[in-house]
Amino acid sequence: MSTNKMWGGRFQSGPADIMREITPSIDFDKRLWAEDLAGSRAHIRMLASEGIVPRGDAETILKGLAQIEAEITGGQFAFKRELEDIHLNIEARLAELIGPVAGKLHTARSRNDQVATDFRLWVRGACDRADQGLRALQQALFAQAEKHVETIMPGFTHMQPAQPITFGHHLLAYVEMFGRDRGRFTDAKARMNESPLGAAALAGTSFPIDRDATALAMGFARPMRNSMDAISARDFALEYLAACAIAATNLSRLAGELVQWSTPAFGFVRLSDAFTTGSSIMPQKRNPDAAELVRGKTGRVLGDFVALATVIKGLVLTYGTDLQEDKERVFDAADTIELCLAAMAAMVADLTADPAKMRAAAEPGFPTATDLADWVVRVLKKPFREAHHIAGSIVSRAESQGVTLDKLPLAEMQAVEPGITGEVFAVLSLDASVHSRMSLGGTAPARIKEQIRYWRERLV
Repeated sequence: MSTNKMWGGRFQSGPADIMREITPSIDFDKRLWAEDLAGSRAHIRMLASEGIVPRGDAETILKGLAQIEAEITGGQFAFKRELEDIHLNIEARLAELIGPVAGKLHTARSRNDQVATDFRLWVRGACDRADQGLRALQQALFAQAEKHVETIMPGFTHMQPAQPITFGHHLLAYVEMFGRDRGRFTDAKARMNESPLGAAALAGTSFPIDRDATALAMGFARPMRNSMDAISARDFALEYLAACAIAATNLSRLAGELVQWSTPAFGFVRLSDAFTTGSSIMPQKRNPDAAELVRGKTGRVLGDFVALATVIKGLVLTYGTDLQEDKERVFDAADTIELCLAAMAAMVADLTADPAKMRAAAEPGFPTATDLADWVVRVLKKPFREAHHIAGSIVSRAESQGVTLDKLPLAEMQAVEPGITGEVFAVLSLDASVHSRMSLGGTAPARIKEQIRYWRERLV
């Protein structure tokens, strides 16, 4: 059993067989190859600029890195588990290509700041991809909302019909929600956009490096100020996972509504064959599997956050191999959230609404009872609590007669409150109720059109 050449000077014998199974991370961290090459290029150029490495050697190293990139993109690079991770795999191949000069690339650098840099670069890109996915979903929701500014549907509280709203208003609520999700990824990206490179193992380096130059070369805003923090910090990954978890939770809410709305009992929307499946035994079934899977995968993303938080919570500064567990959790969450966002955007764009079913569902349950109470306050000058009691009593009479409020005879209302006049019927229809909700953010079509104009400018 031979020793690892990277640290063979200290160790006289090789690792136990089980170490060859538990130690390697190349199976998953090979996804960091592009970030590893970017960090190495920035580092060797800085070393040459500062006179730490001869420019000729730096050019040789850069040519070797270019060949490695071509091999990876062309599918010809051999990733070796015995070399443990992406960093050593690239370094070993570089040595094969250009000889001992490859070793100069590691001057003033440790695997600790190397992996921290690579990972930040990758997660920064993941924030951008999540933002793009959320924007596409917002655009799909917006397009549907624009078509349904005046499509009346029931609004629910406690899953009971509460007040009439419009489908456009409901969809724009999700546009707002996913806008906040985008803000979380934007904020996370801004906070993580500092370079750990140059922190070396944990204490910095005695070489006269230019950390500002390498940070700028990789698109970071600045170097991290403390070398120990640079090596040990994984809160950037936790913050990304937290943003993923919240976005997944919001996706789950929308997915749940699509599942509900597409049932025959509701019939508010129809999902095409592209996003539904059948049953192995019941030929009539049309199952909203895509929406159910989005809803189900939320637990997976939440688990990724909890798993990494559990790994980090007891770690002393600075580096421990425990942190090798960070990448799989982040990669899994990224793959999951990006897939769910794409699926949800496609589903929303695909759905067909049924305005007649929505309106019919908005009729039962006396959804304009609040409009009646408001009329009593506004016209009869009653305190709202008294008006609430009056409206409740009138609802009881309508319920006992099996009619909606706008079909209840005026005499029945006057038996409860003599001051009520025929003018009250002007506020008791679904359309009147919806159009009256003119407060900022309300469901009145005029207000929804304002929201449409607001979002059209931001989603182009």
